[in-house]
Amino acid sequence: MMLAAPVIAVVLTLIVGAVLFTLLGHDGFGAVVEIFVKPLFNLYRWQDLLVKAAPLAMIATGLAIGFRANVWNIGAEGQYILGGLAGTGVALATLDMSGSWILPLMLVCGILGGMVWAAVPAILKTTLGVNEILTSLMLNYVAIQLLFYLMRGPWKDPEGFNFPQTAMFSADQTLPMIVPGTLIHLGVPLAAAVALTAFAVMTRTITGFQIKVVGLAPKAAAFGGFGAASTVWIALMAGGGLAGFAGILEASGPFGQMVPQFPTGYGYTAIIVAFLGRLNPLGILAAALVLALTYVGGESAQTTIGLPSAATGVFQAMMLFFLLATDILVRYRVVSGRAAPAPKAAAAKEAEPAKGKAVAA
Repeated sequence: MMLAAPVIAVVLTLIVGAVLFTLLGHDGFGAVVEIFVKPLFNLYRWQDLLVKAAPLAMIATGLAIGFRANVWNIGAEGQYILGGLAGTGVALATLDMSGSWILPLMLVCGILGGMVWAAVPAILKTTLGVNEILTSLMLNYVAIQLLFYLMRGPWKDPEGFNFPQTAMFSADQTLPMIVPGTLIHLGVPLAAAVALTAFAVMTRTITGFQIKVVGLAPKAAAFGGFGAASTVWIALMAGGGLAGFAGILEASGPFGQMVPQFPTGYGYTAIIVAFLGRLNPLGILAAALVLALTYVGGESAQTTIGLPSAATGVFQAMMLFFLLATDILVRYRVVSGRAAPAPKAAAAKEAEPAKGKAVAA
């Protein structure tokens, strides 16, 4: 049932979504077909689907590592932005240069940018005991404001007709296409490679064992010599680094520059992907395709049947809601009426009056 719960959650999302949008005056059944079915039978949409699933899978893989250790990194959106900004900084500094070394340097700096942003909640968590949920979440908004400042100030393209954006990246700063003439860039196989590597690390290494033990039994982990502080750092660095990696892959791939519209909510959607994939990197690959469908199909439904742009967020939210609901029903059983008292407790209550009578006598 733990494996069936995500499937049940998706099916319930489709049914309730169709009913909901029908009640709102839209073609509910048509919306479900347009979002979740038609893209699967369109070759061009499959290209877009893989491109959008790649960053979701990469970010969710990093988050899943932390979630397994009970380290709740909610700041992947900010780490995604900082990774894109760090790599863009390299691109702008080397705009007049050429060489095959530029793109790898951008990718490395993107990873480091995400890790630096994740290091802030890691330091506060391990030194002062500050909750990482709050600090990582608030840093998302700081990252967005930093992006807006750079786009409207130091990094604004002087030849961009006053638009708040950077100059376009050069050919040496752009991801190559895997298949010429398609949308599928190098980031797609990299995302799959990251997920497979994470699966091997989590299932075949001491580090992966440490992360799982700290998450499941902290006292047993301490007895075994696994430090909680080091686990926090591993989890947040993995999450931040992979989010930053996804950020620079998006900046140097589909965007080809840095713009204020760069934050697309991937960091938040990846949380749903991680749980829908059962925190398993292989399951995350499949879950990323499902969530990518909501983006690709949602864009199509806006033009074909006039569905509002908020429909994508509605379907994503319902999917998370039903996943959490099914998880509760898998772990707990619904009972009616008052539970019967435990046998020992009932025997103790019966013994109390007899004891009182003996004392009185």
